[in-house]
Amino acid sequence: MKILAASDLHGDITTARKLANKAKKEKVNLVILCGDIESGDNAEKIIEQFTKQDKKVLLVPGNWDSFATADFSADFFGVKNIHGYSVRYEDVGIFGCGGADIGPLTRITEREIMDTLKKGFDKISYIKKKIMVTHMHPSGSKSEFSGIEGSKSIRKAIEKFKPDLLLHGHIHEAEGIEERIGKTKTLNVGKEGKIIKI
Repeated sequence: MKILAASDLHGDITTARKLANKAKKEKVNLVILCGDIESGDNAEKIIEQFTKQDKKVLLVPGNWDSFATADFSADFFGVKNIHGYSVRYEDVGIFGCGGADIGPLTRITEREIMDTLKKGFDKISYIKKKIMVTHMHPSGSKSEFSGIEGSKSIRKAIEKFKPDLLLHGHIHEAEGIEERIGKTKTLNVGKEGKIIKI
């Protein structure tokens, strides 16, 4: 499976269009948006760039997206908001949790993060390959260099659920940072996005 993952577009339609064209050119099977999609009320315009290219899209809201807008956009465009949910594509199970513990819209507690991730994981626990999608970064990760502490619950979920891959964003300055936490590869996909094969 070939995935294009991106985060923190913050309403940048030009970048979304470039990413959508890249997804088409590279023949990706799936696009994953790791939050902070909108700026104001244009989340729909961002998502539309990908659906116009006939791409399947999964998303989680960031701390600048409202849960209501994420749900509305997902319903309107026939894409999937996986905050607290999971999906299976081919032989890969994907589950997620949006929001962060700071920000104006989708503030979420550590307890809520863990409960949300567990709810999604439980539905795909039997699948061999797993991808966890969050907006926020895990505590103790290299993305903390910016001084913004990561989520202890995301770290705990990595250790407990052992996904093959964690895709996240949130810390713009940490875009592109890859590391391993146990057997899990973690990747801050950032605004420019990353193509991943799994």
